[in-house]
Amino acid sequence: MTHCRMLMPHEKEGLDMAKARKVKQLSFSLPNKIGLLAEVTETIAAVDVNIEALCAYERGYGFFMMVTDNHTKAKNVITKMEGVVHLEDVLAVELPNKVGQLEKVTKKIAEAGLDILFVYGGPGDGKKGVLILKTANDSKALRLLNRSR
Repeated sequence: MTHCRMLMPHEKEGLDMAKARKVKQLSFSLPNKIGLLAEVTETIAAVDVNIEALCAYERGYGFFMMVTDNHTKAKNVITKMEGVVHLEDVLAVELPNKVGQLEKVTKKIAEAGLDILFVYGGPGDGKKGVLILKTANDSKALRLLNRSR
């Protein structure tokens, strides 16, 4: 038996829209040294926490922004490394790993008059990536992105 469904007016054939949710981001810095990223990731893995998305860079210190599957455990072990960890709500947007998907998400946000303060990503499951972003109004962006699906 075959089931058919007619597309609703807000749906477009071939348009794989994103799914957004609020998550906690850990932000912290540690004195930079060779191997710091390896040390941080080893410390987090040792408590069985998965890093779902990461932004890391060096400016005299090692600066990190990350989303994990357990922010409480991750915060505790980073604090033991003498890092001061700040928790912040951000949006995790799961989107298909296809050409133009990032443009669709960012265009929706821009058309709503919302500024994107930062963005970085994670691997997702291979077919879908994870985009981490902070906007001037995350609640509005969350409603907008989930309504567009």
